Amino acid sequence: MKLELPAGDFRAYLFDCDGTVADSMPLHYQAWKEALAEWNCTFDEALFYSWGGKPVSKIIADLNEMHDLSMPVEAVATRKEALYHQHLPQLQGIPSVIEHIEKQHGRIPFAVVSGGRRSSVAGALTVLNLLDKFQTLVCAEDYTHGKPAPDCFLIAAERLGVPPVQCLVFEDTQLGIDAAVAAGMSYVRVPQYIPGTEPEPAA
Repeated sequence: MKLELPAGDFRAYLFDCDGTVADSMPLHYQAWKEALAEWNCTFDEALFYSWGGKPVSKIIADLNEMHDLSMPVEAVATRKEALYHQHLPQLQGIPSVIEHIEKQHGRIPFAVVSGGRRSSVAGALTVLNLLDKFQTLVCAEDYTHGKPAPDCFLIAAERLGVPPVQCLVFEDTQLGIDAAVAAGMSYVRVPQYIPGTEPEPAA
């Protein structure tokens, strides 16, 4: 399936990682289930996908509040990331997005802008042999306010030296799209690989 890009003279592409470049959301959900089971905490799959783009620490804090638990945020986050890395050999890329990476690589700069931790993002891109195609990675450690705040995309634009209006964002979640819009950037929605989800046109 081909992605239709919006019209514009874009000088940089900014990519979310999980669910956009990497078809990693099922692997992340499996790691979450395994890590949270150790604390007798459940995480509904539909909720997991609706929280796409939310930083790991925020997910744990929100689950603590929802379930009246006191899971140690850093310990659970570290455990979840370790379990995800165990599943990484199964990782596949998303062809419709990788097509645009291959087509424009070397012509304009790229950044990955993710709510995931740097180790997780770099691990996924390494498995997909894509890490060296990105000039910068903006990950959860690099900003305080996660998507839908625009901070992460604005940091990426600044690092690449490209005005926000000339950046095109590739995103699969509404949180990410809201962040791109808040940053004054155009976007293309990457269809989420969830049963019943229909692709939406670029805007």
